[in-house]
Amino acid sequence: MSSATDQQQLAGSVQRIKVLIERKRDGNSAVDVPAFTPCASLDRLVAAFHMSPFERDVLLWCAGVELDSALGDLTATLPGHDGRRYPSFSLALSVLPDAHWSALVPAAPMRYWRMIEPGSGGLTHADLRIDERILHELAGVPYLDARLTTMSRPGRAEQELTAAQQELANTICDTWTAQAVVRPIMQLVGKDRHAQFAITYTLAQRFGFVVHLLDAKQLPAQAAELDALVRLWQRECILGRNLLVIDRKEHGVKDDAVHQLVTFCDQLDMPLFLLGQERLRGLQRTILNFDVHPPDCREQAALWRDALGEHARTLNGTVDRLVDQFDLSWPEIRNAAGQATALDGKPDEQRLRNACRAQARPKLDDLAKRIDTRAGWDQLILADREKSTLRDVALHLAHRSTVHGTWGFGKSNKRGAGITALFSGPSGTGKTLAAEILAKELDLDLFKIDLSQVVSKYIGESEKNLSRIFDAAESGGAILLFDEADALFGKRSEVKDSHDRYANIEVSYLLQRMEEYRGLAILTTNMKQALDSAFMRRLTFVVNFRFPDMAQRAAIWSCMFPKECPQVGIDHQKLAQLNISGGNIRSISLTAAHYAAAENGPLGMSHLLRAARSEYDKLDKALTTTETRGWV
Repeated sequence: MSSATDQQQLAGSVQRIKVLIERKRDGNSAVDVPAFTPCASLDRLVAAFHMSPFERDVLLWCAGVELDSALGDLTATLPGHDGRRYPSFSLALSVLPDAHWSALVPAAPMRYWRMIEPGSGGLTHADLRIDERILHELAGVPYLDARLTTMSRPGRAEQELTAAQQELANTICDTWTAQAVVRPIMQLVGKDRHAQFAITYTLAQRFGFVVHLLDAKQLPAQAAELDALVRLWQRECILGRNLLVIDRKEHGVKDDAVHQLVTFCDQLDMPLFLLGQERLRGLQRTILNFDVHPPDCREQAALWRDALGEHARTLNGTVDRLVDQFDLSWPEIRNAAGQATALDGKPDEQRLRNACRAQARPKLDDLAKRIDTRAGWDQLILADREKSTLRDVALHLAHRSTVHGTWGFGKSNKRGAGITALFSGPSGTGKTLAAEILAKELDLDLFKIDLSQVVSKYIGESEKNLSRIFDAAESGGAILLFDEADALFGKRSEVKDSHDRYANIEVSYLLQRMEEYRGLAILTTNMKQALDSAFMRRLTFVVNFRFPDMAQRAAIWSCMFPKECPQVGIDHQKLAQLNISGGNIRSISLTAAHYAAAENGPLGMSHLLRAARSEYDKLDKALTTTETRGWV
């Protein structure tokens, strides 16, 4: 029915209220009061909210004042009403038939559902005004309440479903149909939020619902505000086929907000979907849980071929290598393919890899520091044995899919295909440089995480921080470099209290996530001897970065000065007399180059001597004449 028809019917119904007012004003009880004129929009409200004829007439009076100025003028003429244009409960009780006091209580439909709001001046004598959302509903122009649009957004499908996800969507739809009398909460759990949304929209379209997305973090903390929000959403559900979908984001809500979310869900008697990575527990309402799995390797390969179209045939083996390295959702695959073909319509493997990394990076950028990888093997001065171990790390990661997948070793490996490495040694000996070289060799992103910042004194927080990091890294398969591993991986203590027990749980949790991670996780430490032997046994590789000897220091010095840098009389053997690590050597080189640039001349041993003194002062060490003999 059109809004114009609704408004015409409403205007006809208002005539009855005018007659009742005139009869009261003139004191002529003999005037015949016309029967209620049917009004479809008003009838729907009365039936939906179980309103009495008296409550219906009060609502109609309040609506009529807004829609017909003559009704407001007429209301103002009633004796004892002081010329006010809006009705009051006192006036309604005296004018309208079938009046009853119970309509005024907060639990009655008009007030419980906030259809009318009394103004100031006491309950019975205050002006009554109709809620704007209800007024527009009566006028045939329904819309989502403005108080809800500020904290929610309309939902729309963002991706197609794989065959397995479509089968799950059909199962959820069948379950929904079977639960038509009492709608349970439908909770979709998993890492693929895009698929969760798509499944929800599939159900909404099938049953004619309008989807509204609500961020769980938007829920108010105050009980009164939460109760008001519950009523508004439930009212919207009664007014139309609205489906509320609560998005708990990647890692749900904070602990102090879980109670509000549980309370909100339990109080809300309307169709409700919960989306998140983990299950929300503690609910009293009936809840059905469904695990939504992301596309597997076979399905991702099919999605890639679909996104690349005819280009997929010319990229021999590229799709399989992309699937092995990146774990992307359908929208991310589509975006990466579009980015790779945007330049000239001819994607190659390197463009596709770069586009995939661009899709995955934002998830980690807020949690870790991405390191630019430019270093090569020739810049790493390390003993042959350790260098060989590093090449083995690269070899394992490059051929992991063949061994664990194609050759079937993954079937018997309960710990997963994760590759873990421990880089131990003094500061400045090349641990981070080695990680950079591995990332460049394998064409992967490298993210550095300071474990001392991840570990929290609050029980359970360290695990949540680690979970966020690993979950964010999964899609891009980045190399994770955990610095300052001693902060978490020291000797596991004997359990003397709850904090000791949870500290051990944190260690076990990290070991588990490292082994399940599909990429490479590297831990660095300056104190290998402090690490638990049980932890050491679960590492794939251990590389010792020893303090460089004189020959190694000379080799490091020889790599420090770019060919573009003007230099004169630089003696690498004499420089190697400084008993310092590679990190200090690099610092001295940079400082000396600035000294030379300030003099607008070539870099020489005098600049390096000055820089060495500055570096030793920083280290609180004495620079001996033996170390600098023959420099100048």
